[in-house]
Amino acid sequence: MENPASTSISSPSTPPWNLERPFLTGRFHQESKTTSRFADLKLDSLSSGWQEKAIGCYDAAIQELIVIDDLLSALLGVEGRYISIKRVHGKEDEVSFQVDASMDLALQELAKRIFPLCESFLFINQFVELRSQFKKGLVNHAFAAALRALLLDYQAMVAQLEHQFRLGRLSIQGLWFYCQPMMGSMQALSAVTWKVSANDIAGSAVLNLLQSQAKAMAGDNAVRSLLEKMTQCASNAYLGILERWIYEGVIDDPYGEFFIAENKSLRKESLNQDYDTKYWRQRYSLKEGIPTFLANIAGMILTTGKYLNVMRECGHNVQLPVSETLKLMSFGSNHQYLESIKAAYDFSSSELLKLVLEKYDLMGKLRSIKHYLLLDQGDFLVHFMDIARDELSKKLDEISVEKLQSLLDVALRTTAAAADPCHEDLTCCVERMSLPKSLRALKDLVDSRTLTDINDQEEPMGITGLEAFSLSYKVRWPLSIVISWKSLSKYQLIFRFLFHCKHVERQLCGAWQVHQGVRSLNIRGTSISRSSLLCRAMLKFINSLLHYLTFEVLEPNWHVMHNRIQTAKSIDEVIQHHDFFLDKCLRECLLLLPQLLKKVEKLKLLCLQYAAAAQWLISSSIDPCKSEEPSDSLIGSKKSKQCYGKTAKGAKLTTSNSAVTESILKFEKEFNSELQSLGPILCKSSQAEPYLTHLAQWILGIEMTNRF
Repeated sequence: MENPASTSISSPSTPPWNLERPFLTGRFHQESKTTSRFADLKLDSLSSGWQEKAIGCYDAAIQELIVIDDLLSALLGVEGRYISIKRVHGKEDEVSFQVDASMDLALQELAKRIFPLCESFLFINQFVELRSQFKKGLVNHAFAAALRALLLDYQAMVAQLEHQFRLGRLSIQGLWFYCQPMMGSMQALSAVTWKVSANDIAGSAVLNLLQSQAKAMAGDNAVRSLLEKMTQCASNAYLGILERWIYEGVIDDPYGEFFIAENKSLRKESLNQDYDTKYWRQRYSLKEGIPTFLANIAGMILTTGKYLNVMRECGHNVQLPVSETLKLMSFGSNHQYLESIKAAYDFSSSELLKLVLEKYDLMGKLRSIKHYLLLDQGDFLVHFMDIARDELSKKLDEISVEKLQSLLDVALRTTAAAADPCHEDLTCCVERMSLPKSLRALKDLVDSRTLTDINDQEEPMGITGLEAFSLSYKVRWPLSIVISWKSLSKYQLIFRFLFHCKHVERQLCGAWQVHQGVRSLNIRGTSISRSSLLCRAMLKFINSLLHYLTFEVLEPNWHVMHNRIQTAKSIDEVIQHHDFFLDKCLRECLLLLPQLLKKVEKLKLLCLQYAAAAQWLISSSIDPCKSEEPSDSLIGSKKSKQCYGKTAKGAKLTTSNSAVTESILKFEKEFNSELQSLGPILCKSSQAEPYLTHLAQWILGIEMTNRF
């Protein structure tokens, strides 16, 4: 852009497109003679009487000389003999220029045309002095420095005008002619500085104001170009802050102008304690007042610095090798700065992803969690449930977590889990509430209606360790970014549901073994045969439920997540895929469907009640085998077979025990009723949740499913 203020003065008739820059080159000192009529006037001889006489007392030619001399002073914000500066009443920051009323009207009119330029200079100059203070911020400093450079150019123009005037070659029309090109630019800058001062803004707000003003002046190419140049100069300091953030992950913002805020009170250790993962979401966050030219990529800029900070927290200092082509020197129309930011993001993202996946083995940790919390390898669990049966059967207040932990360690060391290098990170815990009540913490997944349904469920009285037992996992930085406390809580909810289903299955298997012990008896048509059929139906239900949970939900969803993580481009994508996997598993495992969950819990409770009563039901259906020999747990099964064998030979079957028959019929009726009522709910829910069709087919059978 050709600066209007940089117009060199040769003569009033010189075309503006032939004008040179306004610096004093010595060209005018080479003029040895002038023929101007103003050269013969002795200005100094008139100075002695100017203060005593009104300007109207002089001839028009003399008045013109006096006015030009005063206007040259006014252009630099200095009062003249007949041009004064007045403060606007009620507005201390505004001034106005006034002329002597006795001045020639034509001269007054020309002088008043130049006054806006004088006022603009005065206000801009005052703005430069005030905004150069440290407390005003780096953007204001840079803007003030650019304005100061412009004012120096402007002052050089005034000096050249004065030089022409001293040579007698400048008329008031010529002065107006040379001031016009600068008028629009100075007024536009004055308007900007007035808004900055009036609103006391700094940082990105100043850049946004300059940009919006430049767009508003689209019809005036010279003014628009000047404002764009000012915007670029003012943004240099801001781009310096941005460079350190995207290339080093450091916020070097002494005046709080950057659009990214750091909450130093949040520590990475909180990821293992905070369900809402505030550290990852709020340690660095976007503030209001994002520069317009960065608005569309603000999220990318935030993420780039966050990734660099994670690596620095790991002691892995990585800095993008910055070439001259990647430096953020400007944000011109070629959008090169966008390419630089994108390159910085790609670098930091790939480096952090490589660090987490390779050095810290994220997938290995997730596989280990799958083995234990999703029961992928259940041999350790079977052993643990055997040795911890007595402790888990106690009430919550009577359970020793330390004892459970030692039993868990024994189970891990004596099974295939010992080969897992991460098995030492596994710990046990006992929750203080039942599974349905624990779901209340998942407010981010459960809508208000569902949450109400969950809260309406009655809390079981006196729950034991079997309902409250859970496993936990020690996750260290930086893997805690992905496997946060929130994620672990979801894993634990799934584990508790699976663990209790496994417990129900084990109890029913025990009842089935009791029934198998009397198979040699002729029990057709007795209550035992009916009880055996009921036990088989219950086992089919719980086995179908476990098969659905493991092979229809957890395993397929795990493989989908695994494949997605392998192709992820950033750690945020990994977090997204992992969270999606957990949320999908929670829903498909019925944990977010209260109506279905309530029915399943009721059926499991019936199975446990029946399994507990099975021994009594069978022993009451036959004559007990009387033996005076002391029992031995190791040969108990042999004694039972011998006892039942003797009974088969001579014992009398008790087929008319009405109490036993009534109990079995009661269990059967209640179980079938609950199972039948589950059918319509499953089939109705499967219309919105197709995956429930598989569960309905497994539990109810294909024919029954088609009937509903």
